[in-house]
Amino acid sequence: MIQNVSTYELFVGHTGATKEEFEPISQSLNALPVPWVESQDVSNAVLFLASDEARYITGVALPVDAGTLIK
Repeated sequence: MIQNVSTYELFVGHTGATKEEFEPISQSLNALPVPWVESQDVSNAVLFLASDEARYITGVALPVDAGTLIK
């Protein structure tokens, strides 16, 4: 959702901004040293919650956000 030219330009500050220019800015918003969360990361969290290992987990928020909420 954030990987598009409009977002790049908004955060970088000029037209024609690239993903490479946006990457360090995006990474600075996260507590973990990654620029963004991949869709596979969200899918892995869903698979965990659907697995037997998560059978006693109820009513909990599980943010998959690379630490954006705590920063």
